[in-house]
Amino acid sequence: MTTPAPRLRTLLVLGRISNLPTVWSNCLAAWLLNGGGNWAAFMVLCVGATLLYVGGMFLNDAFDADFDREFRRERPIPSGQIAERDVWWIGGLLIFFGWQLLFALGNTVALLALALVTAIVLYDAVHKHIEGAPFLMAACRFLLYVVAGAATLHPVNESVFWHGLALAAYVVGLSFLARKEGGHGSVSAWPMLFLAAPLAANVAVDPSRGVLSWLAVVALLAWLGWCLREFASRVKPNVGRTVAALLAGIVLVDCSALPQLTMGLAATFLGLFLFALLLQRTIPAT
Repeated sequence: MTTPAPRLRTLLVLGRISNLPTVWSNCLAAWLLNGGGNWAAFMVLCVGATLLYVGGMFLNDAFDADFDREFRRERPIPSGQIAERDVWWIGGLLIFFGWQLLFALGNTVALLALALVTAIVLYDAVHKHIEGAPFLMAACRFLLYVVAGAATLHPVNESVFWHGLALAAYVVGLSFLARKEGGHGSVSAWPMLFLAAPLAANVAVDPSRGVLSWLAVVALLAWLGWCLREFASRVKPNVGRTVAALLAGIVLVDCSALPQLTMGLAATFLGLFLFALLLQRTIPAT
């Protein structure tokens, strides 16, 4: 019989909750880029996005159950920590209730959130079978940006669109790197070019920036350099560790997207970044 503490850890691992700070930073950045709005609605947005993300991660393991039984027996389903049917039910219910919350923010948000749900489920279903799956994962993050922008009840502006695309490119880069996490095959350098997309967008879309915003850009550049340092040396890179660090770096991508930062906002993003790194110490990010 599974005791409560291990059972809770199983649920947290299935939901990959160490990545949740990046979901919240996505919501905050896109929300502010699109002019902000009612903060009560923002909280509803964050809760809805959280449910969609965690539900999507549950369905990810449910769809991958056969694969994991052969190649990743330590995962919760093949290791017997939780029944496969329970993972299907929990994942489906979380996504349904997440979409219901976002529906409360208006018809436009509801339709965009439905597109996001479709992308999440499609990614979960096919990511082990098609080479282009990283683009589907990137589409999920892009659509989350658009959903968060629309939740302000203002028309989604160009800044949300372009920074959302830049984030999507970043996710493409780290996702292709993640495919080498098992150590099979050589690691190509080309995905790293996608990781630079947010830096290019920051300069091209919002060249007029405050001092704190430029410092955020520098921080992102420094973090990318730190994450990829092993690829520039003769040391065999630890791809899993690199991918986890790049996932936490999504918070820095979001922070640097804002052309004007206050000390309070900078501290909020820094807190989310550190929280993501802290969570990764106990809950795997991938």
